[in-house]
Amino acid sequence: MKSQDTSSQHPQTSALQGMKVLELGQLIAGPFAAKTLADFGAEVIKIEPPGSGDPLRKWRMLKDGTSVWWQVQSRNKRSLALDLRTPEGQALVNTLANEADILIENFRPGALEGWGLSPERLIEQNPKLIVLRISGYGQTGPYRNRPGFGVIGEAMGGLRHLTAEPGRVPVRVGVSIGDTLSALHGVIGILLALQHRHVTGKGQIIDVALYESVFNCMESLLPEYSAFDAIRGPAGSALPGIAPTNAYKCKDGAYALIAGNGDSIFKRLMTLIDRNDLANDPSLADNSGRVARVTELDQAIEAWTLQRNVEEVLEKLESVSVPAGRIYNIADIAADPHYAAREMLQHIEMSDGSKLTIPGVVPKLSLTPGQHRRNAPKLGEDTDSILKEMGLSAAQIAELKAKGIVGGAV
Repeated sequence: MKSQDTSSQHPQTSALQGMKVLELGQLIAGPFAAKTLADFGAEVIKIEPPGSGDPLRKWRMLKDGTSVWWQVQSRNKRSLALDLRTPEGQALVNTLANEADILIENFRPGALEGWGLSPERLIEQNPKLIVLRISGYGQTGPYRNRPGFGVIGEAMGGLRHLTAEPGRVPVRVGVSIGDTLSALHGVIGILLALQHRHVTGKGQIIDVALYESVFNCMESLLPEYSAFDAIRGPAGSALPGIAPTNAYKCKDGAYALIAGNGDSIFKRLMTLIDRNDLANDPSLADNSGRVARVTELDQAIEAWTLQRNVEEVLEKLESVSVPAGRIYNIADIAADPHYAAREMLQHIEMSDGSKLTIPGVVPKLSLTPGQHRRNAPKLGEDTDSILKEMGLSAAQIAELKAKGIVGGAV
């Protein structure tokens, strides 16, 4: 699959233009962090094992033998097929790290050290280098050596316990949210480290754990347990302690998500559904009073929604400025005019001439927006060009290929 280079179509300056990133990770967390940097102009060299490449290339639904997910996770990157297990491969990575601004890895703790590529050693050689390390449990602590995927981090971080109907088995979120949260925490860490480097000239190591990234988003769980010995349990579609906010069934069987938990919003909502008695009840004027009567409020709202189709419900709620929406599947997203207007549905051309729609870039920057510059690379597509840039001759590259240390385009 030939990468499509569209950089000439986007002449504006990129926020991370000139930044060199070396990506040693695979699958989701590390590569998602690198993808985010690449979207905003960083040059990302992705190291992949020759022959097989990143396992994500074969995950879920394939087109021409490659996952379409790959086109999202690896856009704007270059692929260098290189065997990290060999001394020669390690020496090449060491050379690349000497010229890099950022190195990203998400192997188990100790893997880099075992390859002679410890972050401390790399930073000693290249003092400006910033190293992002993402792992299941972090680089320290009694669990550091345990294997950890996103789903385990989601469970240990407290999220899985909450994602269920009361009394039923907790379910996982339908995407790898633990990995993605870790990637985004990693990007935050990189941007903080870049600011520190701007002041001091010094790089540093960023240690991100999957479970901690999830735990960081758990809002009031810990202080509530500390202060009241309260263990929040699963609550289905409701949000405990905040009312009214829930999914309410409509006449056509669809559900409307209604967030009427603001004080003035609640009053407008109750007026709309002809419950002035509740709108004007002093005991319901703030959240604490509404939480005490949440079942009554939910019943009143659903009695109203059950008489109307979801589109009518949403139209009426919008007319009085009550936050509401319906549950989208991906077909709804692909057809939604707001997604299109916000450039969140980007259409790219594959090497066979077919079209593929992928998510747009977030966040939106006014002066240096992110952009899709090139399609995700074939395995080893950029091996020759990267090695030539490092000063290797054609004969040296051919010798490395013959030994299986590097691989060409597959």
